[in-house]
Amino acid sequence: MSVESVHTSARPLRVAIIGSGPAGVYAADILTKSQGVKDGEVQVSIDLFERYPAPYGLIRYGVAPDHPRIKGIVNALHKVLDRGDIRFFGNVHFGQDVSLEDLQKHYDAVIFATGAIKDAELNIPGIDLKGSFGGADFVSWYDGHPDVPRDWPLEAREIAVIGNGNVALDVARVLSKHADDLLVTEIPDNVYEGLKKSPVTDVHVFGRRGPAQVKFTPLELRELSHSRDVDIVLYPEDFDFDEASDEAIKTNNQVKTMVNTLTNWLVEEAHEGEDAASRRLHLHFLHSPVEILEDPERPGHVGGIRFERMELDGTGNARGTGEYLDYPVQAVYRAIGYFGSPLPGLEFDERRGVLKNDGGRVLGADGAPVPGVYATGWIKRGPVGLIGHTKGDALETIGYLLEDRLQLPAAVEPSEDAVVTLLEERGVEYTTWEGWNRLDAHELALGAEATANGGSHGVSIARERVKVVPREEMVSISRGQ
Repeated sequence: MSVESVHTSARPLRVAIIGSGPAGVYAADILTKSQGVKDGEVQVSIDLFERYPAPYGLIRYGVAPDHPRIKGIVNALHKVLDRGDIRFFGNVHFGQDVSLEDLQKHYDAVIFATGAIKDAELNIPGIDLKGSFGGADFVSWYDGHPDVPRDWPLEAREIAVIGNGNVALDVARVLSKHADDLLVTEIPDNVYEGLKKSPVTDVHVFGRRGPAQVKFTPLELRELSHSRDVDIVLYPEDFDFDEASDEAIKTNNQVKTMVNTLTNWLVEEAHEGEDAASRRLHLHFLHSPVEILEDPERPGHVGGIRFERMELDGTGNARGTGEYLDYPVQAVYRAIGYFGSPLPGLEFDERRGVLKNDGGRVLGADGAPVPGVYATGWIKRGPVGLIGHTKGDALETIGYLLEDRLQLPAAVEPSEDAVVTLLEERGVEYTTWEGWNRLDAHELALGAEATANGGSHGVSIARERVKVVPREEMVSISRGQ
């Protein structure tokens, strides 16, 4: 790498961002706007690299398709990338198609925004039985992730979902919802067919603490009540509130809203009599998973799940009571959080699942910042907070990058054409922003075609989009092949 620093060169600052989800796009947008154009000269040149052929990361492959807010976020990200001042290279896998050394040769700074896509581990007996799944894996399947199998074993009538965050509710809602009601979304055809055959009758969501300590949001909670022919079932014995709960309800409007919603549902349920819906979604609180039980009639398969009954300790935390409860289920989905993945050539914190960093400056083995290497989003701070929180996170990282600018080692080959040549020489079938627009139009056309033919799958319903799933098909359409 050249010892010349960037400030000695009159050319624009060259920055590579790895990951085109909200974290990566926000970082690109903030950096572009902060530098702008000076004296008619562009001050920064940004290339956005994505391992998938399509952009948007978590928004395309990590959020349930029936979320009403997805469209607004996608539109915002689209506007940033559609300006034309940020190049997009899709279907480029860091660590396989390009290395950190490659990027340091062509860029003055590299920002990693690779997120977190794996499930956090739950180390209890029986976790490896057949029918025990990671919630993140299921999300990838129903969102049409190109690198997961097309089929999912939806064979259980009774299902347990462990977790009290937004992902747990997403998983539970999709599992309990009738497949026909998802056709208005961008659900892939293979996912529709799988859900259509599901024999599910009951989905149970279990949280370790009480109703005032849940981690999901009011919007997620309210969406549960919008599912047709699905009853929400709650249990009076789960509604325990300690001093910390009462304080949270008084001082936090979000907590107050969710507790009010839950208690209102409980009261309404008590006056409605017998459930009429064909499916039920049960919300349980104060349950801590202890063991996934084997089905005695099907060795190696899930047959139930055991919980310890919990109680609040006055501080909002929960402690065990020594009472154990078993529930008959044939599948268990853990949705207790996401976890980041190591990246080649970078120090990784195995405990927190993030790149080792100080406020976004990536650290080396000696604990000192690696010149010109940064992180933002979940790979920087862990999978906490909502999508909007990544804006503030990106602002911090970009602030440090600009503070370091005078000390950044200059790229040896900063030419924009040099990166294209590198990818082509290696036979990388990269996709571009123009290619994404082509794929986007194709998916919308598939939806229009299905609608014009009177719906799809025998259901007369308008379909806005049909998502393309196979990677090779996405690449072929994007590249005009």
